Amino acid sequence: MFFENVQKSKLIIEQHFHGAYGVDFACCNENEVLDLSKKLLKHGIGGFFPTLATDSVKNIKRQIKIFKSASEKQTSDMAKILGVHLEGIFLNPEKKGIHDESQFLKLTIPNFRKIEDDFIKIVTLAPELDKNFKLIKYLTEKGIKVQAGHCTGGDLYKCSGVTHTFNAMSPISHRGKSTALSALIDDNLYTEIIADGVHLSDEILKLIFKAKPENKIILISDCLPITNSDKKEMEFCNKTIYYDGKKAVDKSGTLAGSTSLLDKIVKRLLDMNINAFKLIENTYTYHDIEINGCVWWNEKNQIIAVEKDGNVLYKEKRK
Repeated sequence: MFFENVQKSKLIIEQHFHGAYGVDFACCNENEVLDLSKKLLKHGIGGFFPTLATDSVKNIKRQIKIFKSASEKQTSDMAKILGVHLEGIFLNPEKKGIHDESQFLKLTIPNFRKIEDDFIKIVTLAPELDKNFKLIKYLTEKGIKVQAGHCTGGDLYKCSGVTHTFNAMSPISHRGKSTALSALIDDNLYTEIIADGVHLSDEILKLIFKAKPENKIILISDCLPITNSDKKEMEFCNKTIYYDGKKAVDKSGTLAGSTSLLDKIVKRLLDMNINAFKLIENTYTYHDIEINGCVWWNEKNQIIAVEKDGNVLYKEKRK
């Protein structure tokens, strides 16, 4: 295929988001997941890790089974379900963010075994609460990516990455360690960023890109089910979330996830002359996966076509 005046990138991989188009990964059914995966592909998203926030053990186990079953029924016109990102239940109440701390569990191997499944590929947790890093070692031995998030600790050397850097973690301090500081100075860590213009200022983005090796930055959306829907409020983590057209918060003003799918964030970075295409490639390396396909972007940094497994989808007709 050939287009004039276009750029070409790999398909986008989304490793951290909670749903979109009104589909909530905390309570959706199999058909809803499959329908959403078709819509995501039109946004250039070729693969994704459904992300589960803090919930009961029963509900988490139920949803993992749904994602696992849906993954076995996917067709080539869908974004591939790559596994589950477990963000909830092993977090620090001091940095709970929007999560429901009443459902947090102690960071122990027996507690993880309550929801253990081979479809869990990423676990966000608070490493400072993991005594002698026993749970982290257990997860790592099973090939699970362990990410520090919703935490206060600065000792992250046992982790693979950092979840939504600067959000829900101890900030940079000029005295002593902190999560955000370790995220920036440890070149072995992959760092997620939500570059939607709400969760991180452009100045902090500049700091991240100066401090981190380019190949260690992971783009995520952390978007909510309210994204690309007509809803103005929703229930999330046992709280009512309100969307004002720009950001989603609870009644106290605590920021929830974003309301931008990842293609919109990629466009925003491209408009800022940041090489977002390179950042797309980083997620492939992080997870050691490959998805057959690509995305074509026009001179306005908008998607005009998407290809996956030899099938071409047109998001915008060329004149």
